[in-house]
Amino acid sequence: MQEVSVLLLTKNGRRDLERLLPALFAQKKVNSFEVIAIDSGSTDGTLELLLRFPIRLKQIPPHEFHHARTRNLAASLASGRILVFLTQDAVPVSDLWLMKLISNFADPDVAAVYGRQFPKPGSSVEREDALDTIYGDQKIVKDPSRRNEMGYRFYHFSDVNAAIRRSVWQEERFPEDLKVFEDLGIAKHILDRGWKIVYEPHAAVYHSHAHTTVGLFKRYFDIGYTLRLLKIWEAAGTRDSMMRDAYRLLEKKFRRARHQTMRHSARRGLKQDIAKTFGLLLGVNETLLPLALKRRLSAYRVFE
Repeated sequence: MQEVSVLLLTKNGRRDLERLLPALFAQKKVNSFEVIAIDSGSTDGTLELLLRFPIRLKQIPPHEFHHARTRNLAASLASGRILVFLTQDAVPVSDLWLMKLISNFADPDVAAVYGRQFPKPGSSVEREDALDTIYGDQKIVKDPSRRNEMGYRFYHFSDVNAAIRRSVWQEERFPEDLKVFEDLGIAKHILDRGWKIVYEPHAAVYHSHAHTTVGLFKRYFDIGYTLRLLKIWEAAGTRDSMMRDAYRLLEKKFRRARHQTMRHSARRGLKQDIAKTFGLLLGVNETLLPLALKRRLSAYRVFE
């Protein structure tokens, strides 16, 4: 049995994979590891690129892709004691990324670990500030005994760049009743069972998306809905800590806007932060909205 299995979900990701795969196979201070890719209909040369590397490839039709179900499929094919999840557009920052990620499993009470995300060069002000707020430079051990001290960050977990102990995944699995934010769902289950989750800032990747303002509004509408669905919104400190961080992000944009060279990007970032906040609050209170409107506001069709 392998110690580590790295699991990739791919579709038309050749451009990012041209950077990711060499960085992945250049990792140091780790024993040999297997890499499994589940591709859901690439037509851009992704398959040909994957086959240049020692990767076990499985193909599924595009309509079968599902964020939780496909990750569970990948995990079921793996032999590693540690399952490492990496999205196709997350590029390891260093050749010690994998070692830093999996070293935390020396503590038998640690069920999962997730790493830092740096914005890609040229990212928006909104993404720079958001990632800087969520992913700091201090390691965090999320121990259920400290639940009330951490607010919404207690349940935060991202499978963009993460690892889960296989034995824990076999008990919990990604919740397939969630169309998106399956990482939030499995983290909730893990922590509520008494396991620890570690945030490891030294296991970093470059990862960010170019969201539109409307896209962010809809994404955060779905986040708000999911927080309510998973009963995280009602957890101690969640509302206050989220609103406090939202205020800090807005304040940061106002400070940026005072500088002539950053004025335009700061104003756009300010609009996006306001859109995110309203989207989140509407999502949390979605029961007050008619179904037809909720379907229009959802980014991921969670109300279909």
